[in-house]
Amino acid sequence: MMRTGPARTYPGTWLYQRRDLPVLVLRRYQSWRLIRDPGGTQGWMLSALLSDRRTAMVRPGEPRQIHSDPSSRSGVRYLAEPGVVGRIEHCRGGWCHIAIGDREGFIETADIWGVGANEVLD
Repeated sequence: MMRTGPARTYPGTWLYQRRDLPVLVLRRYQSWRLIRDPGGTQGWMLSALLSDRRTAMVRPGEPRQIHSDPSSRSGVRYLAEPGVVGRIEHCRGGWCHIAIGDREGFIETADIWGVGANEVLD
């Protein structure tokens, strides 16, 4: 449950039901986190309700290419539709290894929300 402030006494504003939705942590206060979701909604969530698993959402627009290697010259394994959420394994050099269901490959960081352009994850 997203709240207007960092305590259970603050009103709830949003109940998330989508599994693995990526969020950006903007601020920490004790066991609470001020977050922003892909739609731009901000609010406070209890840290116990958040996962350490990194996920990302395919950005709006055209379907995005998922490559076999972290290079635009590599073969395209499949296309991912906008709004699809995948689990991020690692990122380096503007590419992330992403798993969407039982399919995996590499996607450019510019094509996803939830990972910074120059962020390195190992």
